[in-house]
Amino acid sequence: MSKSHVNIGIDGDKWIFTHRQKTDTSTRVPLLPLAQELILKYEDHPECVSSNILFPVLSTQKMNSYLKEIVNVCGIDKELTFATTVTLSNGVPIESVSKMLGHTNIKTTQKYAKIFDTKVNDDMLVLRSKLESSEFN
Repeated sequence: MSKSHVNIGIDGDKWIFTHRQKTDTSTRVPLLPLAQELILKYEDHPECVSSNILFPVLSTQKMNSYLKEIVNVCGIDKELTFATTVTLSNGVPIESVSKMLGHTNIKTTQKYAKIFDTKVNDDMLVLRSKLESSEFN
């Protein structure tokens, strides 16, 4: 990902703007503070400066290989995906996740998205709270 992918979004904060080749769609994702810190950490790295990239990464394949190694070393016994682990399990709606992943059909996102019992429970607790505090009681 190059430095030119970082732009100012509709909220005035930094976003990543990319174009997905596979689906021929534009994708825009707000940068979380931790991501911004990581970008700053590597902005003066020689490889990043010379290649105009955000991170000194060998290849996506190699990074995925390293991530699998880390998962194994940490003893994590489940598949980790951006869609489920980071977004959906933290309350981001599937429609937003689908857009961020560049999917043209939400059914594609649903294939990757496993809804956890804890998420269902949390959502129902929110609904219960709303119903208990409503004027219909």
